[in-house]
Amino acid sequence: MPVAKARTAKLTAAGMTLWPSWIIVIIAYIGTIIFTIGISFTNSRLVPVASFVGLSQYERLFNTTRWLQSIENMFVFGVLFIVACMVIGFLMAVSLDQKIRFESTFRTIYLYPYSLSFIVTGVVWQWMMNPTLGIQKAVNDLGWTSFRFDWVVDPDMAIYALVLAAVWQSAGLVMALMLAGLRGIDGDLWKAIRVDGIPTWRAYVSIILPILSPVVITATVLLGIGVVKSYDLVVAMTNGGPGTATDVPAKFIMDFLFVRANIGLSAAGATVMLLAVTAALAPWIYAVYMRPPKR
Repeated sequence: MPVAKARTAKLTAAGMTLWPSWIIVIIAYIGTIIFTIGISFTNSRLVPVASFVGLSQYERLFNTTRWLQSIENMFVFGVLFIVACMVIGFLMAVSLDQKIRFESTFRTIYLYPYSLSFIVTGVVWQWMMNPTLGIQKAVNDLGWTSFRFDWVVDPDMAIYALVLAAVWQSAGLVMALMLAGLRGIDGDLWKAIRVDGIPTWRAYVSIILPILSPVVITATVLLGIGVVKSYDLVVAMTNGGPGTATDVPAKFIMDFLFVRANIGLSAAGATVMLLAVTAALAPWIYAVYMRPPKR
């Protein structure tokens, strides 16, 4: 009985301690999500109203050329960004795993960009790619007048400018995750690989990467969340331009919420993005937390 009472008291104390956190989660997160979804079914403009209009906001959303363009831009940006970060981050992690000299210095240099905000990164890269004061102007002043590096003002290249800046900032995160995974691999495995005479590249592709699959999935999920939230980098670098060449759903939602005063349409866009993120995260959540263990 004393043991049972002590255990009950501990659970009660833990519950009392966590109640404020649960209240905040329910009200500030779950409550606002439900409120946003509800607003998406109304004809709200400047302020929320209770005029139910069914799915008309969603119909208007997917009939809006700008929204479709922003989805396409996000898809292009996301695929290039995630693939480039995974490849570059893995290669940096492999290079650091070779016990090189000044490893801590290189690790700090690789990871340092991730400590910056996307606003800072966007402003710096916008300056660098500005044809009137950046790299292009510096090279032109040296006599190479045909050199061009004006991606932020080129509708065909602006999306790749965003990818370049985002990869520069986030590849270090992948490097840190991959390096931690590589350091956790048993040294006896490498000895067996050398004894069997397996080429190094084949060992990494066929043996090491499958072992690191949990790390790969985690890094992909983190980068994918960053893609969905890609607002500050876009605003700082291109503000969605030229035209709508770099417009993304997050900027579309913020513009219609604060600039065009169309709360219903912006709520519909936010709900669509929530459903997309949920669908993307569901397989990962199932695999990590809900799948029954193998026997």
